[in-house]
Amino acid sequence: MKITSISFKKTLYSYFEPFTISLGSHEEQENVEVCVKLKNGIEGYGEASSLFVISGETAAMLEKLHQTVEDILIGKDVENYANLFHDLQTLRATPAIKAAIEFAIVDAFCRQFNMKPYQFFGGSKNTLETDKTVGIENLENTIKKVKRIYNEGFRKIKIKVGKDVKNDIERVVKSKEVSPQASFIVDANQGFTPKEAVEFAKALYAEKVDVVIFEQPVNRYNIEGMRFVRFNSPYPVAADESVFTKYDALKLVREDAVDFINIKLMKSGLSDAMSIIHIAQAANIGLMIGCMGESSIGIRQSIHFAAGTGAFLYHDLDSHLSLKEGSFRGDFVQDGPFIILE
Repeated sequence: MKITSISFKKTLYSYFEPFTISLGSHEEQENVEVCVKLKNGIEGYGEASSLFVISGETAAMLEKLHQTVEDILIGKDVENYANLFHDLQTLRATPAIKAAIEFAIVDAFCRQFNMKPYQFFGGSKNTLETDKTVGIENLENTIKKVKRIYNEGFRKIKIKVGKDVKNDIERVVKSKEVSPQASFIVDANQGFTPKEAVEFAKALYAEKVDVVIFEQPVNRYNIEGMRFVRFNSPYPVAADESVFTKYDALKLVREDAVDFINIKLMKSGLSDAMSIIHIAQAANIGLMIGCMGESSIGIRQSIHFAAGTGAFLYHDLDSHLSLKEGSFRGDFVQDGPFIILE
């Protein structure tokens, strides 16, 4: 089960529609696919997906790590995956490629023993329910997309906010009116000041909007501001960009700053993600799992991880639904909001 070769392949996808968050707009997504090949011919697959404004990574940067990854892994045995994960901590500044490599190792290991990755991670369940996301749009387009998502069967809807408090309040309130049985995750992607975030949350609460998560309301480094929002918001506050590593998670827990943590494998890799789960569970902090711009071959990483651990209350695993792909390459069935591993 020794690793004999590692290949990287850069892939470019277009979004069906431009996708806008408070940090900018995106029409394309460039990812790096990874293949780990063993001496016996078995191959394991992963994908790195990054967003420069969030993680400071680009596909071009990640692609240049190929030789470094080979130096770390060639000739090593995937049965010793814990040691390999330890060695891969040298890639902590580029967590997306670390996540892809770590999953490819697990994937190869599982193929060797005829297991599914979700069984490797604990086998907790094989079905998840995901939300679907609406970017920052004008009111008319927001309502149109929320209606479409609701009619597709989704009952958890994520709405990006963070550019204009007044407009964002109207967008979410009107969204509630056209999707009466839906609950919402509202994600500011660091776009609000602490006072704006509290104003926004209280306005939604006054309109009886069912918000289950208020995600990353303020700048990722403003932990005091995050705590202020948490203790003045009627809704649970989640950290996203504030948590990349297990040390980030520990700091937020110590500062009593969050109700939830949004784990993304592209921010943390598998090994740190598992540590963050343990930290959150010990501190009674809720968990959700999110994604960046993964295609169907990449989103399976988070699907298997989430299903196997069973650790997450909310799943935001919909990036592949927004990308134009030549063919579907996931090992799961998408049935509206439900993701089924077979």
